[in-house]
Amino acid sequence: MPNSNIQRNKLFVASCLALLVTSLSFGIRAGVLNQQGIDFHLNASQLGTIAATAFWGFPLAVIIGGIVVDIIGMKKLLVMAFVFHLAGILLTVFANGYWTLFISTLLIGIANGTVEAACNPLVTSLYTDNKTTKLNHFHLWFPGGIVIGTLIVFLFNKIGLNTQIQVGVMLIPALIYGYLFSKLEFPETERVASGVSTSQMYQSLINPLFFFMIICMFGTAITELFTGQWIDVLLKNVSDNAILLLTIETGIMVLGRAFAEPVVHKFSPQGVLLISAVLAAAGLYLLGHSTGNMLFVGAIIFGMGVCYFWPTMLGFVSENLPNTGAVGINLMGGAGMFAVSLYMMIMGKYYDGLIQTKLPANASLADYANATDPAMISTYNAAKTAAGPAIINVTLIIPIVLAVAFAGLNVYMKTKKKTA
Repeated sequence: MPNSNIQRNKLFVASCLALLVTSLSFGIRAGVLNQQGIDFHLNASQLGTIAATAFWGFPLAVIIGGIVVDIIGMKKLLVMAFVFHLAGILLTVFANGYWTLFISTLLIGIANGTVEAACNPLVTSLYTDNKTTKLNHFHLWFPGGIVIGTLIVFLFNKIGLNTQIQVGVMLIPALIYGYLFSKLEFPETERVASGVSTSQMYQSLINPLFFFMIICMFGTAITELFTGQWIDVLLKNVSDNAILLLTIETGIMVLGRAFAEPVVHKFSPQGVLLISAVLAAAGLYLLGHSTGNMLFVGAIIFGMGVCYFWPTMLGFVSENLPNTGAVGINLMGGAGMFAVSLYMMIMGKYYDGLIQTKLPANASLADYANATDPAMISTYNAAKTAAGPAIINVTLIIPIVLAVAFAGLNVYMKTKKKTA
């Protein structure tokens, strides 16, 4: 590094811890969402909106952070992330209903976006010669934290610890990364260090390839994050171990990202994206059309599919459109999360609607959701059993479209390479 005071490895470790808090929030929320619905008498539409607020806060923070990171520096941005994480976690622990959950989840979403806004350009600035691989290594802590989070939920539920304690666990890595970042010196962003002006950066965003990647990011983010966040709700009545499906899927993602280097170098980023889309579609098909042990096979294939999506999308843009800088890489992340937030709200309402169609004519969804009568409970559970896989089957369309798009991208990049 140009500055000998920059401790590259310590900065990378602190970045991974910050992302761990982000991913723990996803894993733990996916596990406690159903219980929070029961505790606070919330329907699927309300749960969908609460979960979606994390995906509103994220794009807001990641886009604003991407714009200001070159001005205020990555360190100040990460101190802000720590403050938002602390506030969001504590408010979730002491939540007493819909609005406190809404606000606390929004704050955590803002914190998560701020972490990405600072850490993605930090990683590319620390490892300018190996960006896609190191972004995969950094982002393995996203599924890694989800594995840890879902296991915390699973184990804490078994021993009877409540959702507040499960959420409170996130304070430990948050306090550690806050301390580490406050003590370390940071480099300039790669764009600033390479002398690319702000006007050049914004001009480079007006590129058909960048627009194409933004649109594809909508699909890759929805395929990965919507399914992961809602798998416990959607398949709760299909499998007794729905949350373990998420644990298996994300465990596969951790392994895949840990060994990303040979895969990325062999197939190229665009080749990896095509293979990923095909596997994600196959995995979703199995999750939407299976029961019993075949669900776990579906989770493994789906995990292999979505494994490289997020970091490889960012790495592709950083390597092939380097002048887009921190704004380009963070616009990608923001676009993905924004798409997930919209999709979650739409699917939450659609899910309630599907359940409603399986109930007796003119029946009240709220009455059945809060019923104590065994016959009503049985009817409601049967409706949820049918509705969950139906949502997955609608989502299956997205990776199929992505497979076609990435096939086209591979052809384009080969043609571009020949003419270069």
